[in-house]
Amino acid sequence: MDKLVINGGAALNGTVRISGAKNAALPILCASLLTSEPLVLTNVPNLRDISTMCTLLARLGTVVTPDAANHALTLQASSLSGHTAPYELVKTMRASILVLGPLLARAGEARVSLPGGCAIGVRPVDQHIKALEAMGAAIDIAHGYIDAKAAGQKRRLTGATILFDMVTVTGTENVMMAAVLADGVTTLRNAAREPEVVDLANCLIAMGAKITGAGTGEIRIEGVASLHGAAHRIMADRIETGTFLAAVAAGGGEVIVRDAEPGTLVAVIDKLREAGAEIDCTADSIHVRRNGRLDAVNVRTAPYPGFPTDMQAQLLAVNAVANGTSAVTETIFENRMMHVQELHRLGANIELEGNVAIVRGVPRLTGAAVMATDLRASACLVIAGLVAEGETVIDRIYHLDRGYERIETKLSALGAKIRRV
Repeated sequence: MDKLVINGGAALNGTVRISGAKNAALPILCASLLTSEPLVLTNVPNLRDISTMCTLLARLGTVVTPDAANHALTLQASSLSGHTAPYELVKTMRASILVLGPLLARAGEARVSLPGGCAIGVRPVDQHIKALEAMGAAIDIAHGYIDAKAAGQKRRLTGATILFDMVTVTGTENVMMAAVLADGVTTLRNAAREPEVVDLANCLIAMGAKITGAGTGEIRIEGVASLHGAAHRIMADRIETGTFLAAVAAGGGEVIVRDAEPGTLVAVIDKLREAGAEIDCTADSIHVRRNGRLDAVNVRTAPYPGFPTDMQAQLLAVNAVANGTSAVTETIFENRMMHVQELHRLGANIELEGNVAIVRGVPRLTGAAVMATDLRASACLVIAGLVAEGETVIDRIYHLDRGYERIETKLSALGAKIRRV
């Protein structure tokens, strides 16, 4: 099993290019099921989750043609060979639930295993099911599978007005994809506003869908008879961007982050500036520098445009070596503080009070053997290892490989002493 070995204390300097966004690419890959024509995607990150999704789509009848040299994929589901997403493929990646809406819309039926993924808390699919039932789907959950069928002779869904009980990104994406081929108009209220939802909508529009309001709390989808092929570039990964900004803020140095989208990361940039990092933005790059110790900042996660839960662990690592005391509050997932006990091993002073971490900054961390518990916790431990004195060994980095493309290579190019063993 691979591990990362980090010898901390080196400031980061240079230029780094941000990869395409995993959380945008995964639903867009599923959108290929909605048409028999080719969908050509560029700026696709080379990640384990992307490979898993491509394997699942191939099982369903999609021909996946990679162009690794250009970070591109061509997907064509000329005809669907099945409508079942089996447990062995779904168990490692929650995003697999995103085939449910497209399969139901195009094939009129779907059988999808209840999803897995990181153990960061309960992430129910009840909002997906409630919405699809409102659109005329008959859904049964038994033996670990969701069985769904569109009603009527035509086996097509019907537009409906849907009010989500809670903001759900995958729920918004799943239902939006189901609605593009439904009869009539679907209105999604209390919809997720994340940039990844907007990116999916832009891809669907390029395929011929009629969608307005993406990026707001109300999305309107007018169903069409069919979609066609298209070409689409995946947006930049705002969480990878934020991770590199946090690494420089914690460890010092000066880095230019290229191929970024600063407008998608305003809440994170504001917090790092409040802590004392110097950050300048252009349309597609971010210049970050840090001289001297940062000040601790309070952080509270919230749905977009609030502070992203996927950056909570990284900012906690920054606060661990900042001057003063801070409170980091997690409001999205109830079990997303598992990295705290690993930070203790590195010498961090953190107390957990329910979903709040009280962080008392220490002048230095010291290297130790630690274990990654989930994707973003892995990034937190990398940042902590970069600033710790001595050697840090991070185990179970397969979590990291799900969401970061060659992170050790990118950090090494910036001067970090990090290697995979």
